[in-house]
Amino acid sequence: MATQLLSQTSIFSSVFCSNSNGVGFYKFRSSPHIHHVSVSSSSSFAMGKTNQSISRLCYLAADLVKSGNGCSWIQDNSSGRSVAASDECYQGTVCYALPMKPAQVSTVEDLFEFICSGPLIEKLGMSPQNVADAIDKWLAYGSYLCRLFKVNEMELTIPQKARFYHYYIPVFFWCEDQISQHHSSFKEEEEIPPLVIGFSAPQGCGKTTLVYALNYLFEVTGRKSAMLSIDDFYLTAEGQTQLRESNAGNALLEFRGNAGSHDLELSVETLTALYKMTKEDEGLKMKIPRYDKSAFSGRGDRADPSTWPEVEGPLTVVLFEGWMLGFKPLSTEAVTAVDPQLETVNNSMKAYYNAWDKYIKAWIVIKINDPSCVYNWRLQAEIAMREAGKPGMSDEEVRDFVSRYLPAYRAYLPTLYSEGPSGSDPKRLLVVEIDEERNPILGY
Repeated sequence: MATQLLSQTSIFSSVFCSNSNGVGFYKFRSSPHIHHVSVSSSSSFAMGKTNQSISRLCYLAADLVKSGNGCSWIQDNSSGRSVAASDECYQGTVCYALPMKPAQVSTVEDLFEFICSGPLIEKLGMSPQNVADAIDKWLAYGSYLCRLFKVNEMELTIPQKARFYHYYIPVFFWCEDQISQHHSSFKEEEEIPPLVIGFSAPQGCGKTTLVYALNYLFEVTGRKSAMLSIDDFYLTAEGQTQLRESNAGNALLEFRGNAGSHDLELSVETLTALYKMTKEDEGLKMKIPRYDKSAFSGRGDRADPSTWPEVEGPLTVVLFEGWMLGFKPLSTEAVTAVDPQLETVNNSMKAYYNAWDKYIKAWIVIKINDPSCVYNWRLQAEIAMREAGKPGMSDEEVRDFVSRYLPAYRAYLPTLYSEGPSGSDPKRLLVVEIDEERNPILGY
């Protein structure tokens, strides 16, 4: 067996070996245990790049250990405890680079090939070489997401891997690129406002979770961001009652949701204030409105201002999401052909561009093939809310609730998908088509 010693400067003593079949593996020595990582010498992932990536993984692990930010790349899976958080680990007594069971190991090479098979890679202009050059970032971002969602990185299911490495991380890379383009459009002496990225996607398809993951990645990589939803701008319970009474008989305005049920003045005030959180106002803080969907037995109400989250400037990016973000008003004939009740909604929508869309400079549209799947997704969300001890809608109430959104989906989604969001630049638009399990199947 041929043996090649790797750099001894990493926190792990590493040895690369190969057997008679040409299959290599790395041994990470962390006395008294030795763990293996298989590496095929015939892979398209160049052996030299693999060596470098394994080495960078070691350095990454060292940084995570020192900062207390370790995830399951450096975790003792036999006990379920985080070795990275242990003083014992920092002192070098115990340090598990990989899990105890070799069969559970997701190698760097396997991960590389999985990443390259993702549906968004080509759309984002990434080649296998680009992925290989940035493999340290992929590893770090994957570890951060595992920590965020409390999953074991070495035992990810295929759907979990797809969600992280085919979806969240590629979209994060796209967002970083959009931020770079945004910054380059300003002169050196100019104050740079945060980039507002809009996320338009039907209810329940996972857009809020995606934004949550992206916000966390910005946070752990040292950039300040703010999360915002169009839900935060729904009318108060009192305002909803007034809207319902003034549009008696219109089922689309009986509850919150459609155009006309939002406090546009509040949204303009909020977006304008966030847009001004530049370096010039470093340290400036503001509270962001939030909406309590569980109030009034699921009918909802604006949350108490004392519970609103606070953001501090300067902001790099604002992540703004909503089910009808980017919808364009259509002709009266077009909307009434879908549902006569949409006419009032359509008239209200004409004011939404100036309230929302004009602030958005980059767009992500999450596309679905069948709007009817929104019902199942919404039902899952309400069940989770009830299981968490919060009041929520019954199954029948969910069915009735979603039925009030379907006319808008049928009327406006075709134009959104064919023309893009209102006021969008095609060069700054990412469309991600997802399946019923909320995983990406196509990007364009």
